[in-house]
Amino acid sequence: MIKIPSSELSEEALLGVIDAFILREGTDYGHQDFTLEEKRRRVRSMLQQGQAEICFYPENEHIDIVLTH
Repeated sequence: MIKIPSSELSEEALLGVIDAFILREGTDYGHQDFTLEEKRRRVRSMLQQGQAEICFYPENEHIDIVLTH
């Protein structure tokens, strides 16, 4: 696994990774509904605060956002 700082990705690539994380089945945001933009801001904030990190798995060329806690 290789950790990738969000600052190393282009805005377009970062948005793609964030959207894939948000839209993945099983992602739970609780009982409250959020818009896609609100979810994007929330995930971006988690990345900036170190609550989540972007991980690349070279063995299967998969990239994901992983919660750090």
